Amino acid sequence: MKERIVLAYSGGLDTSVAIGWIADATGAEVIAVAVDVGQGGEDLDVIRQRALDCGAVEAYVADARDEFARDYCMPALKANGMYQGKYPLVSSLSRPVIVSHLVAAAHEYGASTVAHGCTGKGNDQVRFEVGITSIAPELTCIAPVRDLALTRDKAIEYAQKRDLPIETTKNNPFSIDQNVWGRAIETGFLEDIWNAPTKDIYSYTDDPAFPPVPDEVVITFAQGVPVALDGVSVTPLEAIEQMNRRAGAHGIGRIDMVEDRLVGIKSREVYEAPGAVALIEAHRELEAVTIEREQARFKREVEQRWGELVYDGLWSSPLKRSLDAFVDDTQQHVNGDIRMVLHGGRATVTGRRSTTGLYDFALATYDEGDTFDQSAARGFIEIFGLSAKQAAARDQRVGEA
Repeated sequence: MKERIVLAYSGGLDTSVAIGWIADATGAEVIAVAVDVGQGGEDLDVIRQRALDCGAVEAYVADARDEFARDYCMPALKANGMYQGKYPLVSSLSRPVIVSHLVAAAHEYGASTVAHGCTGKGNDQVRFEVGITSIAPELTCIAPVRDLALTRDKAIEYAQKRDLPIETTKNNPFSIDQNVWGRAIETGFLEDIWNAPTKDIYSYTDDPAFPPVPDEVVITFAQGVPVALDGVSVTPLEAIEQMNRRAGAHGIGRIDMVEDRLVGIKSREVYEAPGAVALIEAHRELEAVTIEREQARFKREVEQRWGELVYDGLWSSPLKRSLDAFVDDTQQHVNGDIRMVLHGGRATVTGRRSTTGLYDFALATYDEGDTFDQSAARGFIEIFGLSAKQAAARDQRVGEA
């Protein structure tokens, strides 16, 4: 039996050509794996047939939209996952779910190697390869573009020579990656970081300068996960999709940043993630009501590290699993409703309520009914400031001496 290689397959030019290119270079049979994480485009059956027509011996296809939303986007929401405080990990989150299906296909079809279409200067090569070996250390990885010298010009020439059933003339100036959680746009004129993004690069969001009338939405959370919008029950996927549409109509979630890639390059990236940005803002506000102060302070440190681990492709790492356990523990009382107004590029929280919250009106009010014992404050301040007072007195003595 020939060696078998599993290929992460998108249905586009590069990965279609990679099927035959890998077979020619290695003598192995290629299994194409296509995973739908909400990127849109062609039907999975069309992609499956194209893979077979391009020479794959088998084609594994999976509709992973619900799985992606439930098992990857929701943990990111509970962790308020943002890389460098701005990027909601759009592409980073989709790679682990794709990896899980690549490994499943490798086991199902007896493959020993997994191939992906990444270049040698991006983050995704790390996310795929480290992700694969973190859950299936017996597998090896190759990258045709990086390891087998498959350039775009060679891909076009190969496709035309073999008369492969794919478009070879379309030339998009941008590199675009999209899924349920958002959309990433890079390269082209955006590589000059002085150039402003043009309106035509956006797809998930409308121009925030010309918004429709304000849209008020009530988001209901249970243990940190949205379970209803305006009182109507939703799945995680439905919550994201509906908030993508509603927040996107107001231009919410546009991000333009220069980020630090894992490989050491600073890269200009433009993102649009309307649903993710609005949901994270709502989730943070509910946490402000429901999570105890010291726990909340520490969680902010955990969130930063969690985002870095996911960005760096360490979804299945021991530290990430440990941080997940902490994050999950913090969410047990994150229940309630957030009222939010979507308008003109902003998601503004206007109301909060929770039956498991820590906000006590009687303690907080300055009006009648105040139950806070103000006489206790004086002694608290004296003790709280004692170490600072002692240090200041010491500094005065040293200065005088």
